[in-house]
Amino acid sequence: MGGFAEAEDLSGVVSDALGKRRRIAGVDRLRGGTKKGVYRIRLDGTGPASLIVYRWADEENFWPGAAGEVTDPFAPVSGLVPFLAARRRLDEVGARVPRVLWTDDTRQRHAADVAVVEDITGGTLEALFDTDPARADAALNDLARTLNLMHRHHAPRYGRVDLLERGGVALGDSCEQLVLDRALRDLDEAAGRDTRIAAARGRLDVRLRALRALVVPRTEYGLIHGELGPDHVLVSAEGHPVLIDVEGLMYFDVEWEHVFLRLRFGERYAALSRPGLDPPRLGLYALAMHLSLVAGPLRLLDGDFPDREFMHAIVEHNLREALALLP
Repeated sequence: MGGFAEAEDLSGVVSDALGKRRRIAGVDRLRGGTKKGVYRIRLDGTGPASLIVYRWADEENFWPGAAGEVTDPFAPVSGLVPFLAARRRLDEVGARVPRVLWTDDTRQRHAADVAVVEDITGGTLEALFDTDPARADAALNDLARTLNLMHRHHAPRYGRVDLLERGGVALGDSCEQLVLDRALRDLDEAAGRDTRIAAARGRLDVRLRALRALVVPRTEYGLIHGELGPDHVLVSAEGHPVLIDVEGLMYFDVEWEHVFLRLRFGERYAALSRPGLDPPRLGLYALAMHLSLVAGPLRLLDGDFPDREFMHAIVEHNLREALALLP
C-alpha cells in the first residue's frame, strides 16, 4: 500500500495523452482518494497549464481485502470501466463531469488503469463555502438542479451503472433488504472493534429490523452518485458544479443519496432537499448509513491510510449519531 506515482512514472502518461511537445513542470498528489491516485500535473508550454491523472493502481487502493464485486452496489469499486460507464450516463442526463482527454486500461505501457481529464481549477464546493460563500451558494443551487435531473432519471432495476449497461443483475431482492443485510454486517464488524457498539448491539439489531419492516416494496429507482459530499463537487470557472469520484454511480432508492447529502451538507442540505421522499426508507437508511461510516473507516484504518485522525473523527461522529437513533 501507499506506492504513489512519481513524476517519471506519469511522464509517459502525459506523453501518450498530449504528445511529446508537453513537459511536466510539477506533480501534486491530491488529498482524499482512497481507491485511486489523483494527480495534478503542471505543464510547461502552450495549452492547458495543468491536467488531472487518475491512476487506478492496487498500491493506491487503501481498502484492505476489497474485492469490488460488481453485482453488489455497495462493494468498493475501482477502475476505468466503471468510471467511463458512469461518465457516459451522467453526460446523458446533463450532469457535468470532467472532460476525458485520454484513457488506457491495457496495462501494457502503464502499470495501472489511467485516465487523463481536464483540471477543474475552481476548487471544491466544500472549500468555497469558506472562501467565497456567494459563489458557493450559487453552485449549491445549481447542484440541486443537477441532482433533480439524476434522481428523476429512473430505471426498473437497481444496481451499478456499468453492471446494468452490460445486462447484469444486482445482488439481492430489494434496496431495503440489501441495506438491512449490509447494516447487520457493519454492526457485527463494528461491535467487534468498539465496546460502545458492542454494548448496544442487541438494541441496534432490533431497531434495524423494525425499521426494515416499515418499508413497502418499490419497482423504480433513481440515478444516484452514492457518496456525494461537498468534497466530491468541483466548481468550474463558470460557477457550475462538476461531479467527481463517480465510479460508484448506480440506480437505487434516492433516499439513500438524501441521507448521505443530509449528513455531509448539514445545515446547507435544505437547498438540496426535495418533497416526496419515503420516511420509512429515510429512517432505515439513516441508521444503516451511520453504522457503515463506523465500520468502514475502522476497516480502512487496518491499512496504512495516511489521514488517520480524520478517519477517527468520522468514526466518533457516526458512532454517536447511530446510538442517538435508538428509541
